Amino acid sequence: MRSRFALGAVVIGVPLALALLGPLFAGEPGPRAASFTLGGGHWLGTDFVGRDVWRQVLLGGRSVVLVALAATALAYLVAFPVGLLSALTQRSWLEELLMRPLDVLLAVPSLLMILLVAAVFTPGAVGLTLLVALVNIPDAARIVRAAAAEAASRPAVEALRMQGETWWRTAVGYVGRSLTRTLAADAGVRLTGVLYLVATAAFLGVGVEPDAADWAVMVDRNRTGLFVQPWAVVVPALLIVALTMGANLLVDAGLKARLKKGKRT
Repeated sequence: MRSRFALGAVVIGVPLALALLGPLFAGEPGPRAASFTLGGGHWLGTDFVGRDVWRQVLLGGRSVVLVALAATALAYLVAFPVGLLSALTQRSWLEELLMRPLDVLLAVPSLLMILLVAAVFTPGAVGLTLLVALVNIPDAARIVRAAAAEAASRPAVEALRMQGETWWRTAVGYVGRSLTRTLAADAGVRLTGVLYLVATAAFLGVGVEPDAADWAVMVDRNRTGLFVQPWAVVVPALLIVALTMGANLLVDAGLKARLKKGKRT
């Protein structure tokens, strides 16, 4: 368990450190060299327009990481109260009002929704964050609702109601806390999906400039020189993969530690 946690921390720590601290050490851009060359003072060679790949790597992670984390947090910020309220309400009309619009959103593929909105107006980083959060709310809310409905059917909830406990304490204090394990497992998987969705959107030019310092854009723009100068594609792609793998390893280790602690008590 400790080894998995340590491995996850190392795997996710490298891309996170590069994403958050990289711009501080990127320095000023040097003169451009020939496209897709190795050596000449460039650790990882040059990209499709002759820029230093290592400098682009240092600059290109912050947008991907911050957008993915913010979108995941925003999705849960909306999905949690919606799913919890729809599971615990005694009014069927309120449940229908909360869940049916989300079913409409769920029927539209996530990437298609982003591309349709991007065809109307050009979203920046904030717009892309809101779009990715929006397309993740429906299924996150359904997961919260299903888990909350199961927890609400336990005898402990009925006992709390008979004791005259407030709705807030029953819903948040007991049912909400019982969702921790389910939401933690879902968060690891969802962050992976969000990262790939953000990267794919950036790959297609949504939310970023065509020549921006962005790991996903680097993969797209430099793929023509993959067999000439592979580092411009391989390094940013590996960093994106490491983020998703590290996040899931940490979540798995945390869930196993919590389960083991629960068995002891």
